[in-house]
Amino acid sequence: MKALTHSIRHAGRVAFSLALGLAFTAALAVSGPAVAAGKYKVFLSMSYVGNDWQTEAANMVKAMANTPALKDKVDLEVQVAGTDAQKQIQQINSMVQAGAKAIIIYPISPTALNRAIKNACSKGVVVAAYDGEVTEPCAHNVTIDQHQAGTVTAEWLAKTINGKGNVVMITGVPGTSVDRARTEAAKAVFAKYPGIKVIAEGTGMWSQATAKTELSKILATHSWDKIDGLWMQVGCFTAASMQLDAGIADDKIKPCAGESSNGHRVQMLPPGTVKGEGAYRAIGYRSISYGAPPYSGAMALKLAVQKLEGKDFPPHVTLKLPLVQTADSKLCKTGSIDELKAGCTAFPPDKVPPGWFADIYSDDTKEVGFNAALTGNQD
Repeated sequence: MKALTHSIRHAGRVAFSLALGLAFTAALAVSGPAVAAGKYKVFLSMSYVGNDWQTEAANMVKAMANTPALKDKVDLEVQVAGTDAQKQIQQINSMVQAGAKAIIIYPISPTALNRAIKNACSKGVVVAAYDGEVTEPCAHNVTIDQHQAGTVTAEWLAKTINGKGNVVMITGVPGTSVDRARTEAAKAVFAKYPGIKVIAEGTGMWSQATAKTELSKILATHSWDKIDGLWMQVGCFTAASMQLDAGIADDKIKPCAGESSNGHRVQMLPPGTVKGEGAYRAIGYRSISYGAPPYSGAMALKLAVQKLEGKDFPPHVTLKLPLVQTADSKLCKTGSIDELKAGCTAFPPDKVPPGWFADIYSDDTKEVGFNAALTGNQD
């Protein structure tokens, strides 16, 4: 009996050891390939999203993450904080705790996020802000010169109205470095012209719909015949549309310095180039159109991954400021890479809505083109 009991116990120990060994082997079989195919955990931290530009920029980040060069390296997750800086701070801290290797940020504030960003950097996380800047030294910034954008467009408008007249300003999202830099620069230009008076301002939130609401309020006390020009971070398309609806002739539309929305760019094309009913057509609109390229987030992602792989990522990457005047306008018929490289400036109305932003191409992010910006998918 003792011999039998000993044999049973021995057999049990053998079976347990065999089962343990098989379990360990199975674990290796599962975890081995997972480690070999391990991806960088990357978060996209967005603040305000209530406009076409933010959607388009997010699309291009997502598309970049799915390019052949990055799809096996990057696991991308998107979080939105809205206009609440404290919520964005909390989300950034949670991203670090969740094992983030890189965080791509559209910051609601240039300074409020600094402590959270510094904490992320101290954990080895690559932090890159796009379009809007942050002042924490460990972070990277990928943006145009926002001060230049405000200056150049205001100078164009001042010269177009011969240095005198009434100007309406529609600004962006308050609290962001983008809005502050552009607005301050434009006001500094207008202050140099004694004959120019800023008669009204509205907060446009970089939204065509909000710009329309703000302009409607302003028009309750300032009719179109009392306005000589408009400076709008977003909304030139809307301003022209409202004037056309009011019966103002195409060639009498007030000059507007503004953004690169496709509706605005189409209106700038030579009259008759794009026909149609309503405002979404070519009228030879007297304008200058600048772009905060929506590919800036995609570039930030690309550079962040390169840094994780040991390559250089400068603290500040300043993108070339896209500027288009009426005489330079050119229709993109298909949206192909060749057309974009050749410098077309606007897309047919049947391809994109008027609020969609047209400055989508850069040699540095040629992996993501028209379809990427429109849908978030690869071309």
